[in-house]
Amino acid sequence: MAKEPFPAPPPQAEDAVHDHKWGYADTKFVINDDRSVTLTGSRYSLSGYKMPSFLPYVEEMLGVPLDLQDRKSEVIEKPVDPPNRNEAFCSAAEVAFDPGQISFDNRDRLVHSHGQTSADEVYKVLYGKLSRVVDMVFFCQSEDDAQTIVNLAKEHDICLVPYGGGTSVSNALLLPKNETRMVVSIDMQRMNAIEWIDRENFQARVQAGITGQHLAQLLEAEGFMTGHEPDSVEFSTLGGWISTNASGMKKNRYGNIEQIIENITLITPEGIIEQVDAMPRTSMGMQPQHLIFGSEGNLGLITKAVLKIHKLPEVKKYGSLIFPDFASGVSFLYDLYRSGVLPTSVRLVDNVQFRFGLALKPAPTFFESIKSRLQKFFLLSIKRYDAAELVAATLLFEGSSQEIALKEKRIYAIGKRFGGIPGGSENGRRGYLLTFVIAYIRDFLSDLHVIGETFETSAPWDRIHDVTNSVSEMVHAKHEEFKLPGKSYVSYRITQTYHTGVCIYFMYGFYTKGVKAPEEIFAKIEHELRRTIIEHGGSISHHHGVGKLRKDFMDGIMSATSIKLLKDLKAASDPQNIFGLRNNIFADG
Repeated sequence: MAKEPFPAPPPQAEDAVHDHKWGYADTKFVINDDRSVTLTGSRYSLSGYKMPSFLPYVEEMLGVPLDLQDRKSEVIEKPVDPPNRNEAFCSAAEVAFDPGQISFDNRDRLVHSHGQTSADEVYKVLYGKLSRVVDMVFFCQSEDDAQTIVNLAKEHDICLVPYGGGTSVSNALLLPKNETRMVVSIDMQRMNAIEWIDRENFQARVQAGITGQHLAQLLEAEGFMTGHEPDSVEFSTLGGWISTNASGMKKNRYGNIEQIIENITLITPEGIIEQVDAMPRTSMGMQPQHLIFGSEGNLGLITKAVLKIHKLPEVKKYGSLIFPDFASGVSFLYDLYRSGVLPTSVRLVDNVQFRFGLALKPAPTFFESIKSRLQKFFLLSIKRYDAAELVAATLLFEGSSQEIALKEKRIYAIGKRFGGIPGGSENGRRGYLLTFVIAYIRDFLSDLHVIGETFETSAPWDRIHDVTNSVSEMVHAKHEEFKLPGKSYVSYRITQTYHTGVCIYFMYGFYTKGVKAPEEIFAKIEHELRRTIIEHGGSISHHHGVGKLRKDFMDGIMSATSIKLLKDLKAASDPQNIFGLRNNIFADG
């Protein structure tokens, strides 16, 4: 038999995570007496050492001195309104499920009522109040549980909200303003098992509540991997990847989520949507499961999926290239893609993020200082590169030793044509892994009166510079319009490349001390930045999705007939709007 049942691993104690901020509870940035900064814990490559240049870099970029004695005050006793109880539903749920699966606890309700969008979610829950909180949290443990909770919701007219890892950055988990029914959050993280592995055909069926990190650990023990590695891989779930149409940093080798998934099971109020068997490819007419990608919680509850899996690579190796400017780096990426010789991952950061990477390094030893001065002399005096223009590309290779050696030779030769100078494997490793701590940096700076966010887009090759330049110009214009202190921070990187274009990832923020309602100003500016992106050739999103954050732009993205078709499909599978999260084209207003 090809499909081997996968034994349930012994239960493990889950690592504690922050309730509302990003990440693990044992990990945060702290300020030392000498104004250096340290990342606590030992989970990341940045953990455990002093970063003397961190705060000076932030102050230079924002154009303000940071008052380290004046921290933004988090609301300790979070205000939570009493639950709106549908007593008939509550009684039926108490009969159908174990007591440990149902929670009206205020902490549970609050945690399940927001994602990780800075202004409208994290900022509100930390320093103010969410406008609406779920009324009950249900911890789903099986396919039967999922079917039962959907049936009960249909019978009693309850609004259901699927919840995975809570990592959404599109306001997708914000509850609709006009929802008057009892709202129940369905936490899927107890459905976190691999049900079977097919070693011959390289497939696995996996429950949708599993986090990326847990999935990687289980598969690695069997000698396999999926290759899907988004920035949020530690906390985001399989169901979340599907519902947002996610992308990962290793998509060059393993594909985006739509290339990795071969079958999905979705429970709707009118029944189950799935294919009978997962196939490499099939021409069976229109395939309903394709509509589940990017469905953003509107259609039903994703319970499991069949994924492609791969043998673990023989070798994993990092690399990096330094280019004289961003335009040279983009030209390198363009020719690199045309060559057909791609690393597993390649990312290009602008000068602002290049300098940020340097600011996160520890104080150099004597010999490191000498080496750094020699490298600086070579770049600035011999090559005559401008320190204010330098950019870097980080590279990740996976495969056999021979394959990687051939790719390295070809890729570094292409880089050389555009002034690229090898920057070493350690810089490549640090640059690649830096992405996992960016959200911790956001939360650390938030306490110091800095509000910030990352957002992304896809753009054709010939519109890259139009998009990046227009966003930078709009940031500075809005900074003046709202009379914000200091300077706004804006930077960008290219994280994925395609035949026709790239994904561009932006970082944006500003200093908020003395600014009234900074989260509202931030939201207004972010909205205008997205408009600017679209007007200059960028997409509404590359992988974060639409949620409620970008709902206003959907009329310009889809034809009216397309929108009507999707709404009709929603009405057919969920006529009572049980899955009433109202994201994307279903959003209010």
